[in-house]
Amino acid sequence: MAATRKLVIKVTAGADAPERCSQAFTVAAVAAASGVEVSLWLTGESAWFALPGRAAEFELPHAAPLPELMEGVRAGGGITLCTQCAARRGIEQKDVLDGVRIAGAQVFVSEITGEGVQALVY
Repeated sequence: MAATRKLVIKVTAGADAPERCSQAFTVAAVAAASGVEVSLWLTGESAWFALPGRAAEFELPHAAPLPELMEGVRAGGGITLCTQCAARRGIEQKDVLDGVRIAGAQVFVSEITGEGVQALVY
């Protein structure tokens, strides 16, 4: 039996660094489509993408649309919004997209220290 593969991706960039942001979402979506369990963490400026409609505002030439990438991730994993990042932006659980949880560093550390987990930070 093959070991479960899990990829935890923390994206720290948003519209402030669009290429880095897009790379993180693209890798997460491709991994999810490949059967890898993905946990995508929205931190820093990417925290805004937890809100309805915000991903649709993101534009980068020659890049897949962010809402499509997020749907791919949600289909094969989960999306988490950093607790502190949300609090600094006045974002509460009631505000975020369905299926997005808000969690903190303890949860992140427990995810990245699991057996067979690869963590990437963008």
